[in-house]
Amino acid sequence: MTAVLIVEDEPGVREGLVGAVQTLGYRALPAGGLVEARGLLSTEAVDCVLLDIRLRDGDGLDLLQELRDGRHRDVPIIVATAYGDSERTIRAMRDGAFDYLTKPFDFQALLATVERAVKQRKLAQSLAPALREPDSRGGLVGTSAAMLGIWKLIGRAAASEAPVLITGETGTGKELVARAVHEYSSRNAQPFVAVNLAALPATLLESELFGHEKGAFTGAAARRQGRLEAAGAGTLFLDEIGDLDAALQTKLLRMLADGSYERVGGNEALTSRARIVSATNKPVRPGETGCVLREDLYYRLAVIEIEVPPLRARRSDIPLLVAHALKGTPARAVSEAAMAHLSSYRWPGNVRELIHVIQRAAVLAGGDIIDVTNLPEPVREERERPAPEPGDDNVSLRDAVAALEKRMIIRALARANGNRSEAARQLGIGRPQLYAKLEEYGIGDKGDGTAG
Repeated sequence: MTAVLIVEDEPGVREGLVGAVQTLGYRALPAGGLVEARGLLSTEAVDCVLLDIRLRDGDGLDLLQELRDGRHRDVPIIVATAYGDSERTIRAMRDGAFDYLTKPFDFQALLATVERAVKQRKLAQSLAPALREPDSRGGLVGTSAAMLGIWKLIGRAAASEAPVLITGETGTGKELVARAVHEYSSRNAQPFVAVNLAALPATLLESELFGHEKGAFTGAAARRQGRLEAAGAGTLFLDEIGDLDAALQTKLLRMLADGSYERVGGNEALTSRARIVSATNKPVRPGETGCVLREDLYYRLAVIEIEVPPLRARRSDIPLLVAHALKGTPARAVSEAAMAHLSSYRWPGNVRELIHVIQRAAVLAGGDIIDVTNLPEPVREERERPAPEPGDDNVSLRDAVAALEKRMIIRALARANGNRSEAARQLGIGRPQLYAKLEEYGIGDKGDGTAG
């Protein structure tokens, strides 16, 4: 049975919350403070936590951080307080709270939030094992903290009907994320239709998206259904949305506003029921240098935004990805020395480049084992490349920035005595971003150069 831990030191409020949670058919586990809550968490499996952050025996935010750093990191935590404190609200959400409520409770809203939290967690749980299997989602595999975060976002997106924007570098697996959002959504029995907006000229793209009527232009010998119509009540995936020209951005914006559109050359009003999921590796956020996407269109497309991490930010996933890439090749394993080179390389082409390198090396190896000599020269040389020093004119901007980031993180961890939450606060970043950087640069909690 679904279990909800209720941490509240006011007996009357706690009793009311227990009764409310039980009306959902859930099991309520009441705790009068932090000590009692920690005791229950050590013996009980919980699916959601209702946490008052101002308690007589301590600060609820301390328990929030403990849960996020420990084995309960995937349990949604709904924090509550009688005080409208913006700083504590921001801290709670920054540290991973699912939602934040104020007292006195609107019990209808509270119960809706609990139900949503439980539903999204179950979706994320059903999604995560599948994505860990190398055969299940192509390159979308791994057990790193960065990938755990992606699975959670996919689960939340799948539980929603809102448009999704997926961002990330080339080769990170954005279409795989889009397909996972579709597959685990209520639309999974409907079509998933993908359009690469960068692959078609603007003159053909409007017809490709919206369809056209007979005689709409030279060569239009018959009415043609567009991709939007073909998607029906399924998902339309717009890849490379950053390449969409201004005129089509306007038409897409109108369709997103109320679902209405017309075929090229027609005047019949059609209505789309498709969910829009888009992706890009280009700057699309308002104010970003090089952004060509309309600001109003961005906000329509990015109701939910998923940023897929580069491979260098989840190096611990490389062995799993290598195992996936080896399937169907003549080779069956990679030598320890070759794996060390693969784990050190920065992978500018991300997962796509890794899979290509492994499949190529498997052919060149001519046997069961891929060794260092079978790897391309850039991968072989990466481990011998010294870290750039300040003032070195022979390094790229990317490498210089990476070296500076690494030094700053090491210093912050040292000042915080290895406390990651405090180091993230000092650096002005969220803990998930810090975790990704620790993995990317191979930094331990004490800044000792070993993965933490």
